[in-house]
Amino acid sequence: MRTKPVEYTGWGRTLSATSDTARPERQSSLAAAMDSMPAPPLGSLRSYGDACLNDAKPAISTVRLDRVTAFDADTGLLTAEPGVRIGDLVRRLAPLGWLPPVMPGTGFATVGGSVAMDVHGKNHHHAGSFGQHVTALALVTPKGRKTAKTGSELFKATVGGLGQTGAIASAEMQLLRCKGDVMMVTERRIGDWDEHLGLLDASEATYTVGWIDATATGRNLGRGVLEEGETGAGLVPPAKRGRRVPFDAPSFALSSPIVRLFNAAYWRRIPQRGRTVVKPIDDFFFPLDKIHDWNRLYGKAGFHQFQCVVPLDQAPALRQMLETIAKSGLASPLAVLKRMGPGRAGYMSFPMEGYTLAVDFPNRGRARHIVEGLTEAARDAGGRIYFAKDSVATPELIAGMYPEQAKWVKAVAKLDPERALQTDLVRRLDLRGVA
Repeated sequence: MRTKPVEYTGWGRTLSATSDTARPERQSSLAAAMDSMPAPPLGSLRSYGDACLNDAKPAISTVRLDRVTAFDADTGLLTAEPGVRIGDLVRRLAPLGWLPPVMPGTGFATVGGSVAMDVHGKNHHHAGSFGQHVTALALVTPKGRKTAKTGSELFKATVGGLGQTGAIASAEMQLLRCKGDVMMVTERRIGDWDEHLGLLDASEATYTVGWIDATATGRNLGRGVLEEGETGAGLVPPAKRGRRVPFDAPSFALSSPIVRLFNAAYWRRIPQRGRTVVKPIDDFFFPLDKIHDWNRLYGKAGFHQFQCVVPLDQAPALRQMLETIAKSGLASPLAVLKRMGPGRAGYMSFPMEGYTLAVDFPNRGRARHIVEGLTEAARDAGGRIYFAKDSVATPELIAGMYPEQAKWVKAVAKLDPERALQTDLVRRLDLRGVA
């Protein structure tokens, strides 16, 4: 299988790699690549840190394996190759009354990546994680082709398993019914932390997400905007074509005073009484996809994202984390708070019942130190961090976060005893070194 040297980065652009990369376009080519050059599979590189990097070692890109191979319009059962993008499925299937069961915050995420990270979305409190809707997986491993059925050891090691069992050849999943390709969205302005959690807890909407002003302090700590969405049918203008950020923004573009002003204006744009708006479906699920290469807004140095989840009874600990973030002066406008249900499908799946907070930090000053402290606080609260976002943690900081890690290590060792599938993140956190 031909390879080509490729220089690439995680989405946060703080970490980079160069790999001799194979780009198979057929299932037979994928099998040949894994047989001749066992290497971790890579998708569209939307993980923020180094989960999608394998510096100075080979890699297999699966983005050209992008076919939907089966779809039953009556039952909503779909089989897709790993390179199929979630956003493309939305645009193709929503007019037919079906949606991917769970969608992350970007439509550029692939089916393979969604399985490998067991992604969650705005409906996790009802629908659980992506992997819970996957009914079967076909894998190409260093030990040959394998089939993983729901609930099997191989399935639980693969879903949320960071690509360590091999490359996904195809995934069969059950889609969710929808009313159409528009969203009816109720937006509410939230005044503080307690109100934010109360509304998240009380929400019965199918899709719920809270934007949080991570710069607000004092009595305004935790203020934000709650969005509750339901699918609908009707005529709305199509989502606007994305614009591209043409250059790396200067460092002052996301300085603390500018971010504070932006966040205050963004919060006040919602009337105090709230409002209901109709949006194209892309605008609700993938709001940042309208700005291609938006990661360049953080400048050449890139950014870190911290995302954790803590148990429901540890909400005070999460509030303390938010206080730390707000006082740091480094938070960006991109901060999200969600209520999660218990749903997860794999040994290393991130979701757990609780509250999840995600915040971006420009890669400057004390950002790395702050993220390390937040990671430690999440661990001490009985929570965990999301490996799809991490670029900072150490093995010591994540110790005990994933109680089923040893089961995962045992399962992946059977298929990859030479550890050819390890990525930079797996090595950095010594994830496969747990006995």
